[in-house]
Amino acid sequence: MWSYRLVAPFTFEKIDVPQCDPGSLDDGQVLLRFLAAGICGSDLPAFRGVRGRVPGDTGARAAELPGFPVHEIVGEVIVSRHPAHRPGDRVVGWASGFDGLTECVVADGDGLAAHDESLRPAHAVALQPLACVLYAVEQLPQLSGLRVAVLGQGSIGLLFSYAAKAAGAAHVTGVDPLDRDTIGPAFGVDTVVRATSDRWVSHLPPQDRFDVVIEAVGHQVATLTHAIDAAGFGGTVFYFGVPDDDSYPVSMRTMLRNDLTLKSGVTMARRRVLEAADAFARAHPGLLDRYLTHTFGVEEVQAAFELASRPVPERIKIAIVA
Repeated sequence: MWSYRLVAPFTFEKIDVPQCDPGSLDDGQVLLRFLAAGICGSDLPAFRGVRGRVPGDTGARAAELPGFPVHEIVGEVIVSRHPAHRPGDRVVGWASGFDGLTECVVADGDGLAAHDESLRPAHAVALQPLACVLYAVEQLPQLSGLRVAVLGQGSIGLLFSYAAKAAGAAHVTGVDPLDRDTIGPAFGVDTVVRATSDRWVSHLPPQDRFDVVIEAVGHQVATLTHAIDAAGFGGTVFYFGVPDDDSYPVSMRTMLRNDLTLKSGVTMARRRVLEAADAFARAHPGLLDRYLTHTFGVEEVQAAFELASRPVPERIKIAIVA
């Protein structure tokens, strides 16, 4: 069966891999036929050749792992050893081995959920990042009436902006170097700021600081400091972006004097929040249509990742379909 692997920085190779033996599934696992995958910002360092923490990432020039690094997946259940999933079900969720670019994928059934059958696979895959955002919003204070800033208005940051507004935020500010003047308002952004976060926060008056600041950039150290600096007294900072470093410097003086709360964390209760994302999308018709901007076939994996790696104002979510 087909699979793709990274063989050098910015370079995918199509390979043949053995068919998965359904008898090798452990309890709780599901064998999926690939229907669609989404490109996440957390996939891009691996595409650039950065060595990650996934077991087996020992390649000399890139990971060289079949199917890596994709984890956002939609598939049809072929064999299931999980009580919630049956053969023929169409599900969305996590390729738990980060090996989603493969014709058949073995995944943890607790990280999968059925979705609205009217959704095309390319749209359904967006439920996975939406589930992550909704789980993170659950960890925040009640947003009704609060002022919220979201640093980074990529595919995750725009979902945070939309979810914050849907939760009743009084004002949402989105900060990104890309021009989001047209896209931002469609995702609930009241004030679109085209600037880097350091320049923006350096011009932010103390009285205009925020109740909640969400760092949705990741992969760098400085933006967490900018998020902390943008929070008002008693505010909350949520670090959602994926850290590439083990240690981040944090101004404890700022945290202490401003009585701030810093939160982070990975998505838990995955099947529940995937179901919540499906319900949220049903309640907000048109959201997934606006969110999915580019679709590629599996034979265009290279082009899909190249587009994801470029700052393109009109690009939001990229899906790869069978």
